[in-house]
Amino acid sequence: MNIIIKLLVNAIAVFVLANVLSGVHVDGYLSAVIVAVVLSILNLLVKPILVIFTLPVTVLTLGLFLLVINGLIILLASEFIGGFSVDSIWWAILFSVLLSILQSLLQSFIGKDTKES
Repeated sequence: MNIIIKLLVNAIAVFVLANVLSGVHVDGYLSAVIVAVVLSILNLLVKPILVIFTLPVTVLTLGLFLLVINGLIILLASEFIGGFSVDSIWWAILFSVLLSILQSLLQSFIGKDTKES
C-alpha cells in the first residue's frame, strides 16, 4: 500500500512539473502515473549500471555528473512513453532536480500524515 501511495505522489509531482515547465509535456494524469512507474523501474535497473560505468567521471566532477545521468534516465523514459516528452537534456536535468525536490516535500507531508494516524 505504501508503494502505491509513493507512486501516486510521484505521479502528482510529474503532472505538476509538466504543467509548470514548458520543455516537459505530459498528456494526462494516466500518463503521469505511467511516467512515475517507468522512472521507478529505470532508477532501479538502469541507473546503478550507469553510475558504475561513469564512476571516474562522477568522481572527477565531484558528483555533478549524476545530474546528467538523471537527465538521461528521464530522456530514456520519454522514449518509452508516448504521452510524455522532454525537449532537451537541459529540460530533463531541470525536471529531475525539481522532481527530486518536489518528491521530497510531498513525501515528508505524506509521512507526517501516516505517523499521526
